[in-house]
Amino acid sequence: MLGALRSAARHGGGCHLKWARTFASGKKIVAPPMTYISGEEMSWYTMRLIREKWVEPWIDTMQWENFDLSCKNRDETGDQVLHDAVASGAKIGAIFKEPTITPTADQVKEMGLSRAWGSPNGAMRRGWNGITISRDTIHIPGVKLGFDKPVFFERHAVGGEYGAGWKSVGKGRVLTTFFPEDVKEKPVIIDGREVKDSENAVVVYDNPLDNVEDLAHIFFSRCLEAGIVPYVVTKKTVFKWQEGFWQKMKKVFDAEYKEKFAAAGLLKNTGGELQHLISDAATMQIIRWTGGGFGMACHNYDGDMLTDEVAQVHRSPGFITSNLIGKSDDGTLIKEFEASHGTVADLYKAHMRGEETSMNPLGMVVALLGAMEHAAALQPAHKDEVFRWTGHVREAVYAAFREGRGTRDLCGPTGLTTEQFVDTVLSDLKARMASGECASVYTPPQVEAIAPSRKLSWQYEKVDETAMKKFFEKYDVDSSGEITFDEFVDMTLELGIAPLKKEGTALKEKRAEIKASIETPI
Repeated sequence: MLGALRSAARHGGGCHLKWARTFASGKKIVAPPMTYISGEEMSWYTMRLIREKWVEPWIDTMQWENFDLSCKNRDETGDQVLHDAVASGAKIGAIFKEPTITPTADQVKEMGLSRAWGSPNGAMRRGWNGITISRDTIHIPGVKLGFDKPVFFERHAVGGEYGAGWKSVGKGRVLTTFFPEDVKEKPVIIDGREVKDSENAVVVYDNPLDNVEDLAHIFFSRCLEAGIVPYVVTKKTVFKWQEGFWQKMKKVFDAEYKEKFAAAGLLKNTGGELQHLISDAATMQIIRWTGGGFGMACHNYDGDMLTDEVAQVHRSPGFITSNLIGKSDDGTLIKEFEASHGTVADLYKAHMRGEETSMNPLGMVVALLGAMEHAAALQPAHKDEVFRWTGHVREAVYAAFREGRGTRDLCGPTGLTTEQFVDTVLSDLKARMASGECASVYTPPQVEAIAPSRKLSWQYEKVDETAMKKFFEKYDVDSSGEITFDEFVDMTLELGIAPLKKEGTALKEKRAEIKASIETPI
């Protein structure tokens, strides 16, 4: 099913010319049932614009089930809205979720809430039998981001620190005991220890392993289809309890995928085997492997941390997907799609003050399209029409960024505001939909992709522009605003970075040796 869904996404779901007649009549596409969960702040505002301007003119959403998961609505319903949303998602199997707030103590007071409602993610993962959270890099053809090729991540959706129980205690003894389900069996002492500090945090959690085989199939299938080299990440050298995760992943790989990956040439650099990476090493490699083309599967907490690092290498969380995959009782995959970023509170506060904002909705748009395509795959009565619309939206958004009509995080100060971006994509979408044609995927010419301005890099914040200007003017001796070759040579010589001939290099190395021998104390 994963393969069919991705293939359909790339090829527009199998476009037919009959669509030209369908859209010429102005008839809306009937979207299949989907659970739509709205959040709040800037992400909610931006998605409201997108629904009004991109979705509603072409899509009949009457079969969507909508749930408002804002803090105030959760408070007013006693969190019944969360339980209803989870039930809806389990029933339908295709969910789109906007970013939501997990209120702090200060926000509880600010919003006048009755209590600090917890993150809805735990309830969703339990209610949908969560297996994995897939977080992948988003790539815009023709635009250079962080990784050249896709990077896939599977984060185990259950267990670990996120479901931990804990208490703050004083001096004493702690005994952790397991009581088997069969009461006839004897209890097992997991751990016993003395805590000697006057204040201690005692934490207990578990790592469920029954669904790791499902995670393995999802991960390896996705990597194989995309031509990506898979790795499994744990800290099992220190955390011995993580050995079981690695063993289950390797067992599935060796039995069902090893030969396929080898035939595809994806194990050439891994010794012909599935490779395990210690989480410390994975942290290093994510920074080094900017060519992309790799995937990592790991425990819940490691996946959370490492995908944040992937997001930074790939420019921002706005260019990363976050899709929860679970399984219904009949084996059908339940998929929840959302962006990996939050509600973007700072932009919303600026918006509420009447200031211009430039919100990049790419992650949320990709999530919405993914949810709609999964819904159409589950109930394919109008699949072709849905895929045609999602294909045109995707290409219109990508074209905006590629052509300099994107938001300011990618296009710099000349980028568009939130509202301008929605409108420019709308204008393009109207033309694409009116054509009666299928969406065609843009293929960049064989030239270097557009690299974002270095001024957008976090390092630029520490650059002294005034000093840089004086430095430039020192070598721009004719004040032309450009540095000639001779001026460039003078600059590289003074900085000591001018490329040298072979004999020059040898002489420089000899002088360095002499200087070192003089300066080295005896």
